[in-house]
Amino acid sequence: MKTFAHKQVIRRFHVIAFLFSLVGLAIIGKAAYIMFVKRDFWRGVSERYVKDSLVIKPNRGNIFSADGQLLATSLPEYKIYMDFVVKDKDSIRQDTLQRYRDSQIVKHLDSIAIGLNRILPGKSVKWYKDRMLAGMKKRSRHWAIYPYRISFIDYKEIRKLPFFNSGRNSSGFHVETYNETKKPFGSLAARTIGDLYPGKDSARSGLQLAFDTLLRGKPGYAHKQKTLNQYLSFVDVPPVDGADIVTTIDVRMQDFCEKTIVDQLREIGGEVGIVILMEVKTGDVKAIVNMTRCSDGEFREVKNQAVSNLMEPGSVFKPMSFMVAFEDGKISMDDKVDGCNGQKMMYGRRMTDHNWRRGGYQMLTIPECLEYSSNIGVSSVIDKYYHNEPEKFVNGIYKIGVAEDLHLDIPGYSPPRIRRPRKDGSNWSKTALAWMSIGYETQVPPISVLNFYNGVANNGRMMRPRFVTAAMRDGKVIQEFPPQVVRERMCSPEALSNIQTCLEWVVSKGLGKRAGSKHFKVSGKTGTAQIWSRAGFMRDYLVSFAGYFPSDQPQYSCIVCIQKHGLPASGGMQCGPVFSKIAEMVMTATTNQNLRDAQDTVHTLMPVVAGGNIGYANMVLDEMSIGSHLENADESIADAAWGKASLHDGRVNLKAEMLTADKVPDVVGMGGRDALFLLEKMGIKVKLTGVGVVVQQGLAPGHTIRSGETITLRLSCKAGASPQELRPTSLDELKAVQQDSLKDENSLE
Repeated sequence: MKTFAHKQVIRRFHVIAFLFSLVGLAIIGKAAYIMFVKRDFWRGVSERYVKDSLVIKPNRGNIFSADGQLLATSLPEYKIYMDFVVKDKDSIRQDTLQRYRDSQIVKHLDSIAIGLNRILPGKSVKWYKDRMLAGMKKRSRHWAIYPYRISFIDYKEIRKLPFFNSGRNSSGFHVETYNETKKPFGSLAARTIGDLYPGKDSARSGLQLAFDTLLRGKPGYAHKQKTLNQYLSFVDVPPVDGADIVTTIDVRMQDFCEKTIVDQLREIGGEVGIVILMEVKTGDVKAIVNMTRCSDGEFREVKNQAVSNLMEPGSVFKPMSFMVAFEDGKISMDDKVDGCNGQKMMYGRRMTDHNWRRGGYQMLTIPECLEYSSNIGVSSVIDKYYHNEPEKFVNGIYKIGVAEDLHLDIPGYSPPRIRRPRKDGSNWSKTALAWMSIGYETQVPPISVLNFYNGVANNGRMMRPRFVTAAMRDGKVIQEFPPQVVRERMCSPEALSNIQTCLEWVVSKGLGKRAGSKHFKVSGKTGTAQIWSRAGFMRDYLVSFAGYFPSDQPQYSCIVCIQKHGLPASGGMQCGPVFSKIAEMVMTATTNQNLRDAQDTVHTLMPVVAGGNIGYANMVLDEMSIGSHLENADESIADAAWGKASLHDGRVNLKAEMLTADKVPDVVGMGGRDALFLLEKMGIKVKLTGVGVVVQQGLAPGHTIRSGETITLRLSCKAGASPQELRPTSLDELKAVQQDSLKDENSLE
């Protein structure tokens, strides 16, 4: 039996253990050397290859109208640049890459210039070539190829150009990105929606500024690690995109209000036009217009004067004065006032009515003081009962909510300024009360004036004007902004009823007749105020009409203000018609109309149905109980099917056609809007001539679509004609369409 070599094994174990101990000590020593001696060196290496705390910008939220239409969104815009210099640590490699880049630029210069001219036709082919060569000569590292910003679609097309498509490192082509606010409805409610500072995600006005915290979102953070000669990004904290906000603005109402006030401003030579339309029960602002005549004669929204204009309101203030007097029991509907033939001396200062040259008014009842907007009637009543205690009258004005600070969401809002008399009377004259009662000596913005009338319409419940109803993210509501009550009760029911009656009589019997409607009752008050300069000279007039409709069950309140030079100046004559048009439009738009109620059950008149989205056509025909048949469209795509329409045996035959993504469809016989939508969705630029139904298309059906291609569509409005009858009937007409299409194709080259 062989004995175990115990001593020999132990000796070897000690040797191995000793060697491992030496290795361990060496590793510890090396680590200590790196940690302490070479610390600064390796930290510098780390910083060169790792980029920490890189900010990831969130997407800014959108602003929507009350009916879900997009009012403002942030879209990227780009400025395109070239880097003509190659940088590399290895000088030999750098020279090689530089020669390659220069040769490729020269080789593809013509193609690049032609492509840029096709995508951005604002500059010629020669201009682009000269621009590229100039930057190459200067060896610029950040050379602007095009002086203006471009859209994302144009940027994508430019990236496809020869040499540019090889990436930044190879070509030197790069961009700077800017987030810009885009408004699909142009200048509609521009001041209320607001803007961002150019090139920055920083709000400067309107709802953009008021809700900037919600719209902006929260930035994320990332770091980059260099691996195998390229940087890889690692997100540490993901960004939180901004929330969308839903406004109370109604696009149709806003658009109509803008057009109506601008038309009136042009007709009477006005300088400033303001319209605010509010929903009575909620205080929702459905439209807000601030139009100012600019130096070129056009009207634009320059300042949100509807919430910031601290001018003396004039006669629209008179119902507020009478509400205080009714509430205090000083007057009744049967009281009478001496009109003094239109002229009266008030403590050494003459006050007149608008008809003083014709003898003015004689005896007036309290309602007639408002119906005929008598300055003497209103001021005499208020001065009689409050001259010795003006603070009681002013306290009453505050009590009914006229002077309330509404804390509106719109930046620039100015609360009313209604001064209180001091105990020593140092800020109060004998005439102050008389003139305050008829709308002078006070400064109240139009939004606060309207809020008073809205409260009267709402049976004394004064609401805070609301501009935003909710904030949403990913289609879910994250914050609601419910209606808020400013005054649960402005005054007693009796005082309120008296004011409501007076306002209705102003329109039915008084100076506000032109604000009325034949279809429903309107209540309101006219206003005309003189605007004085600092030097004490009469400068302009502010005419207005404020009220609500319909009188029996008020749904909306509205104020119309116009600032103009010189006479004639009349709130009833110049603002009343605008109010009337807006009221009738709103009531028409908000009345639920059932198409079946308009159906003719006696005659069998068949509608003219153009081609296009036959899914929608089928839905309308079904709603009108008109026979139709949908071919070649299964149930899953029936609502979005495109095709043609024809009449057959008293029925409308709708035939769906299959579309090919890279082929031009046959749009002859389609409505202009449907044809435009379909073709642009397929990436084809469209040029329309005429109106009505498409009768000729410049590119034949089945033509292979090329990028940037333009098609000319000729439209005709020959009523009731079939697509075959609408096609060109003369050789000259056909040649004209073909020539238009040829011009568009040549412009691309």
